[in-house]
Amino acid sequence: MPEPGKKPEKAEPVPGPAPAPTEAPGGSGEALTSTTEEEGGSPSPKGSSSAAPDGSGASDDPIGLFVMRPQDGEVTAGGSITFSARVAGASLLKPPTVKWFKGKWVDLSSKVGQHLQLHNSYDRTSKVYLFELHITDAQTTFAGGYRCEVSTKDKFDSCNFSLTVHEAIGPGDLDLRSAFRRTSLAGSGRRISDSHEDAGTLDFSSLLKKRDSFRNLRDPRLEAPAEEDVWEILRQASPSEYERIAFQHGITDLRGMLKRLKGMKRDEKKSTAFQKKLEPAYQVSKGHKIRLTVELADPDAEVKWLKNGQEIQMSGSKYIFESVGAKRTLTISQCSLADDAAYQCVVGGEKCSTELFVKEPPVLITRPLEDQLVMVGQRVEFECEVSEEGAQVKWLKDGVELTREETFKYRFKKDGQRHHLIINEATLEDAGHYALRTSGGQALAELIVQEKKLEVYQSIADLTVGAKDQAVFKCEVSDENVRGVWLKNGKELVPDSRVKVSHIGRVHKLTIDDVTPADEADYSFVPEGFACNLSAKLHFMEVKIDFVPRQEPPKIHLDCPGRKPDTIVVVAGNKLRLDVPISGDPAPTVIWQKTLTQKNKVPAGPSLDAPGEDAGDSDEWVFDKKLLCETEGRVRVETTKDRSIFTVEGAEKEDEGVYVVTVKNPVGEDQVNLTVKVIDVPDPPAAPKISNVGEDSCTVQWEPPAYDGGQPVLGYILERKKKKSFRWMRLNFDLLQELSHEARRMIEGVVYEMRVYAVNAIGMSRPSPASQPFMPIGPPSEPTHLAVEDVSDTTVSLKWRPPERVGAGGLDGYSVEYCREGCSEWVAALEGLTERTSLLVKDLPTGARLLFRVRAHNMAGPGAPIATKEPVTVQEILQRPRLQVPRHLRQTIQRKVGEPVNLLIPFQGKPRPQVTWTKEGQPLAGEEVSIRNSPTDTILFIRAAHRTHSGTYEVMLRIENMEDKATLVLRVVDKPSPPQDIRVTEAWGFNVVLEWKPPQDDGNTEILGYTVQKADKKTMEWFTVLEHYRRTHCVVSELIIGNGYYFRVFSHNTVGPSDNAATTKEPVFIPRPGITYEPPNYKALDFSEAPSFTRPLVNRSVIAGYNATLCCAVRGSPKPKVSWFKNGLDLGEDARFRMFSKQGVLTLEIRKTCPFDGGVYVCRATNLQGEAQCECRLEVRVPQ
Repeated sequence: MPEPGKKPEKAEPVPGPAPAPTEAPGGSGEALTSTTEEEGGSPSPKGSSSAAPDGSGASDDPIGLFVMRPQDGEVTAGGSITFSARVAGASLLKPPTVKWFKGKWVDLSSKVGQHLQLHNSYDRTSKVYLFELHITDAQTTFAGGYRCEVSTKDKFDSCNFSLTVHEAIGPGDLDLRSAFRRTSLAGSGRRISDSHEDAGTLDFSSLLKKRDSFRNLRDPRLEAPAEEDVWEILRQASPSEYERIAFQHGITDLRGMLKRLKGMKRDEKKSTAFQKKLEPAYQVSKGHKIRLTVELADPDAEVKWLKNGQEIQMSGSKYIFESVGAKRTLTISQCSLADDAAYQCVVGGEKCSTELFVKEPPVLITRPLEDQLVMVGQRVEFECEVSEEGAQVKWLKDGVELTREETFKYRFKKDGQRHHLIINEATLEDAGHYALRTSGGQALAELIVQEKKLEVYQSIADLTVGAKDQAVFKCEVSDENVRGVWLKNGKELVPDSRVKVSHIGRVHKLTIDDVTPADEADYSFVPEGFACNLSAKLHFMEVKIDFVPRQEPPKIHLDCPGRKPDTIVVVAGNKLRLDVPISGDPAPTVIWQKTLTQKNKVPAGPSLDAPGEDAGDSDEWVFDKKLLCETEGRVRVETTKDRSIFTVEGAEKEDEGVYVVTVKNPVGEDQVNLTVKVIDVPDPPAAPKISNVGEDSCTVQWEPPAYDGGQPVLGYILERKKKKSFRWMRLNFDLLQELSHEARRMIEGVVYEMRVYAVNAIGMSRPSPASQPFMPIGPPSEPTHLAVEDVSDTTVSLKWRPPERVGAGGLDGYSVEYCREGCSEWVAALEGLTERTSLLVKDLPTGARLLFRVRAHNMAGPGAPIATKEPVTVQEILQRPRLQVPRHLRQTIQRKVGEPVNLLIPFQGKPRPQVTWTKEGQPLAGEEVSIRNSPTDTILFIRAAHRTHSGTYEVMLRIENMEDKATLVLRVVDKPSPPQDIRVTEAWGFNVVLEWKPPQDDGNTEILGYTVQKADKKTMEWFTVLEHYRRTHCVVSELIIGNGYYFRVFSHNTVGPSDNAATTKEPVFIPRPGITYEPPNYKALDFSEAPSFTRPLVNRSVIAGYNATLCCAVRGSPKPKVSWFKNGLDLGEDARFRMFSKQGVLTLEIRKTCPFDGGVYVCRATNLQGEAQCECRLEVRVPQ
């Protein structure tokens, strides 16, 4: 481990030809390492690979972004480690972006899995971001260099660190032979090998590390003699000694030892087959293509491409093989995770290897989660859709990841691109915010779990019925899935043919047909699972008929104990049945009439008065009485001898009114008025209005419904939903009595809608129209670190940092205000807002003591202000003038002619000092030199420097009687003039001596040397003889005898060579020595030769109709003349015969032979030395 505070060394890149790192099962590419935290490792002082947070480790970085950098670490195989990086967040508007890399290019964010986790958090107290790289079950192949990169909008910083992984073996387990046992890449999804035999690797370096790591653990008394370095012995020994050395040291895997030794020796010499090998590793995004290119030493060599040891065959457009010159390219199109493998290029017996890592693109959320509102014990299912099928996702609850170990509580399900989180039985502890996180974002939703509470929308009411009538008890509850039992006088009621029990939705009914006196009792409905009881009483109405004379006037008998006989209340939708007992002799005639009335609806608010009283100021007009005589239909009248029945099926609002029942017979008549009142649920309220929108809350206001349903409004129910969702979530379970409500627990930046229900004793109204969409947005927090940077007699310079929380509304700018000490009136320092985090407040009264404050603004309005702790006195502070000359200006300043001169000298001093420049004691004059002064620095600027600008410049600051001076030396240099008086002082043989004088003008700088050139008089092409020559005389050698030469010399300084050269006026000739050439005498040879046939003619037999060719070869000098004869006749004039002669080969071609062409052919060659001939016989056969 490095010392605390020591900067780690630069990480090494991923090795190329060596076996690829082990992949973690949860990842898909690169092996990882880190510092131990658990038992079996080598823990750092704090159990992490980072320095202590209190500063004992890495000190604060004043330039970069890191507060604490990750440090080098060590871990034992199988242990765990955490690398930590801390980033200052006080000056950042947004959280920084942090990336972890292994080697130079492997991004670890795509390797998160079982062995690797990335965590981040933010400490609001210290305003520091903490980023952690946590690795579990470390393996030896995880060792290597790592890099952490952090970036913000305008800053970037990185840090390298490395990891060492030790083998987890005991002191007595060190075995030299274990290094030669074949090992596969444990934990990896693939194996890297050349063939089946090379299934593992032999790692001598790890063997030596193990020996050194555990040498200190042995008992000194049991320490054995130092072991010999077997690897060095094998490298220095001859091949014939390998078997003896292996037997001596107990090595049994001779083939693996020889392969390892051969590979190590091959690494020592340069590759003969490859000029450029593959890179150690490549990375490509999923769906893209990658090109693997090698450059061969032999352009005609054949190559093979292997994938995980198997040769790649040409198939379709997946693999494309290219060959251009010495380059060989393998192109892999549409890369997928199956292409993440080890690749090799084989040329003859030599190969080069690489690793290809396929990086998946970020997985995006295509359909977000929706809020859920459930009761305790209900099933909850969150559903989210992502952009890629089978993507890896994480489920979190209140920021904590839900792991697979909690399957008894949560169930995770994947269905293509859809991901489900299922909670079978919700509890109150399950309430909270659930998130699904992918590599490209996250979706958030809220789960609200309420305790079970059953609401009774309509309770059962007492009934009074007569004999043989029907009694119906009806109630309505809030949960349609709730079952229950009906009780009669406390005992469970068993349904039969006369007693029927029904359950339809939320409505439970008990129907008793043909009521008898035994049915009079107390009836109750008890819901299952809830501690409530709905009770009502059934009254049996007996009709008492007294004995009357035969002539009896009609009479209406109504006996309703405890109730007014002329008022009947019915719920809308229910059945209304009025049984009116009558008597009379003879049997009377019954007439039913309804009084037609029209009156205004009673608005919601105070409850109605008694049915017989007027309803406030509402007007009423009585038009007429409507006769009701229908015996069928929804409204019907049935009359028997002793009773008249008025029935209304499904009562409606129009059925409300005063009904007049009249009975007549010859003896007389009787009349009763029955008032029927129909009550219903209220009308839906108007759309609610939203006001006072905050960060996570708002105020909802609404008006009462226009019609209260005939019953007082008991309260209201409020619901909300996200604008793009279809699921409404109830905000209250207890009815709201007021006409406004403050809704909370909303997510900032999400668009919501609200709606409201009105509830009376009958039930709940239909929902109101949705409110206008709104978005909860809160103002930003107060800015931080407000400080006074500078003060003058009329100005104050302020600076501050952005607020810690900006929110979804962004940041529009800042407002600055000030007020006098002891005064409460704040004055704006500027009109509008400023986007900068600093401001110069001008035109302030001198000597005033002022307080300043700054607010951050966004679309939600201004945030909380931050003010200066103490009043600021507007008065200049006297500061002694001081020049801060940069180090590079304290030496002689050198510029070339024509270059600009820009000398910037910072200074201090208050009030603003007076700046004076002089040259050689004289004030600066002329337009070529300009001086620019600011409150903090002064600049001397020359657009194009001349030699006359060279000299000593002095700058002086003055404040009253205080001053400070600085001297600057400027030297403007130019090219030198050419040398003077060049001449040739001596010439002998092939040599010439030149002399010259230094140039008259050295360009205001030292002469560095001369360049001497020569030119032949014939061609006048100049060639350099000497360069950077410092003397003024030289000897030019190796001249050509008989040629004339010109010579010239250039002078050089730091600017360059002189524009012109000093040239000799007359050419210098190199004389020829007096030597006469005499050509040698050669004896003439006679090459003449008589003709002779080196290959004679041969007999031929051909088929008629085909061409025939006769060939022979002849030699002779001079070239002999050739003649062809057939049967003694010269063939030179016959067009059917063509004769050729090429390099002594003679050919006679006979076109389309016939039997006449058969005979003896003679070839004769003749020259001055003699003649020769040869003959053959040609037979022409006629086909049968």
